[in-house]
Amino acid sequence: MRAVEEYLKPAVVRQIARLDLRAQFIVRGFLQGLHASPYQGFSVEFSEHRKYTAGDDPKGIDWLVYAKTDKHYVKKFEAETNITGYLAIDTSASMAYTYRQQLTKLDYSISLAAALCWLMIHQQDPCGLMTFDDRLHASLPARSRRSQIAQVLSVLAKVKPSGKSDIAKSLVQVAAMLRHRSLVMIFSDLLADPAPIHDALLRLRHRGHDVILFHVLDEAEVKFPFEGMVEFTEPEALDRIVVDADSARRQYVASMEGFRDDYRRFCLHSGVDYVPLDTSLQFDRALMEYLVSRRNRF
Repeated sequence: MRAVEEYLKPAVVRQIARLDLRAQFIVRGFLQGLHASPYQGFSVEFSEHRKYTAGDDPKGIDWLVYAKTDKHYVKKFEAETNITGYLAIDTSASMAYTYRQQLTKLDYSISLAAALCWLMIHQQDPCGLMTFDDRLHASLPARSRRSQIAQVLSVLAKVKPSGKSDIAKSLVQVAAMLRHRSLVMIFSDLLADPAPIHDALLRLRHRGHDVILFHVLDEAEVKFPFEGMVEFTEPEALDRIVVDADSARRQYVASMEGFRDDYRRFCLHSGVDYVPLDTSLQFDRALMEYLVSRRNRF
């Protein structure tokens, strides 16, 4: 049996061709690691019962649970337990980038989104999907039935990165489409002017939606491991520039840290959960961020 860490390594996940198996592989590793970690006792199952408190209708007590536990629990109704989630994935050309990692930014996002979809559906939470570049493309309404996993993964398996990005415009469209309070999970490298994106995120928040922003960058975009004279090509405009990597490294890394810190501060003040990731990181951190955020919604 593979060690828990192997299930969570992007390089290992890349070897699994089928997206459904990849999602289950990630989730299995996460759950095994969760149970063996300091998070032991954190209920990843999110019980469909809650403790009986004064004022609750005694008719709601689950006597079968009482017989097993000698404690009074009442059944939670669907309105109390379920939250509708949407996966919103940036599929623009810049998401195709990888330097030396096994997964591109889009591969990484899709693998993580597939695992989150699998988790949500198995918790009976409706999950939908939207993909975008400079506009919305695929859109699946949120459903909680098991067949929804296959539909979401079928769309994700066919996604190809292309086109220019207009993240802000796409998120505004997402906000306009959602009629009910939802949890919107966004996967993007956010390589665009931050100000319009900030406005779009605020629009989602003002409409009552909870937002988790998975900021997915390639490991090389974060750490800048290049040496000597290097030619870089902007993937969407195809502009080229030659850079002395050794001279530029310190300034670049400082600028990237500032870029992420700005998003972190904005999200903190705006009530958006910010999850900075790069494609060398194991998936457990992002999954834990989602689960903790989800728990805090109740």
